[in-house]
Amino acid sequence: MDPLISVDDLSQEVAGALPPVLLDVRWSLLGPPGKQDYDRDHLPGAVFVDLDTELAAPPGAGGRHPLPAAADLQAALRRAGVTADREVVAYDADNGSAAARAWWLLRWAGHPRVRVLDGGYRAWVARGNPVTAEVPEVVPTDFQVVPDSLPVIDADEAARLAGDGRLLDARAPERYRGEVEPVDPRAGHIPGARNAPFAANVTEDGTWRTPQDVAALFQELGVDGSSPVGAYCGSGVTACSTLLALEHAGLSGPGNPAALYAGSWSHWSADPDRPAATGEQPS
Repeated sequence: MDPLISVDDLSQEVAGALPPVLLDVRWSLLGPPGKQDYDRDHLPGAVFVDLDTELAAPPGAGGRHPLPAAADLQAALRRAGVTADREVVAYDADNGSAAARAWWLLRWAGHPRVRVLDGGYRAWVARGNPVTAEVPEVVPTDFQVVPDSLPVIDADEAARLAGDGRLLDARAPERYRGEVEPVDPRAGHIPGARNAPFAANVTEDGTWRTPQDVAALFQELGVDGSSPVGAYCGSGVTACSTLLALEHAGLSGPGNPAALYAGSWSHWSADPDRPAATGEQPS
């Protein structure tokens, strides 16, 4: 199953007998809080899930967005009405970079049917679909989180993967090269990592490029599905978008899932003993 769903397909599914659970995951690194957008209007039936407090543990030694504890994630998903027998569709403002965090976490938690709305809220509205400020009444569920259903790697494993496989850095090129660093302790990237900016996977309107086009971008970096692959970013959020892109392109999947370095650069750069590379891609 493609990890993306089109606006037109979703509009049909929400009118069906068993509509998907809709999660509004609008979020921005520098704010304002996505809940403000949700309160203004959202897809009918959607429940807001806060990326900072429900799809991540508090910042600390594990980075800026460590993975939530399984029990905490389970409580959040139960509150949102998630069940194992209903598909879940997550959306954000446009390009899926935040919604992918919900997609990845639900897959990590063992949910079998999760997708991200292609083009997000912006595409939904552009097609003339309805929105509302009404907050739905949700009956809490008994969804069971089965953690570690997708692979997670630590800093040492990320360093090895940069040499033995392909480690992809999902940040913007200028952050990868170490020219700017607006958030984390040091600039640069993990030595040996390749830059695969998450923004390259979508068009200007926030909808995703075709699987063939996305696959071509990864293949330029030596990713062809035959070697282990992992991804990181600033704090483990937009790296999930890269993992989604790999699956969208057919280069990752249930039998060969790519791994997430959850702590990402916020974790790596906080340790002065870990090296930071700068400049262009390794040869």
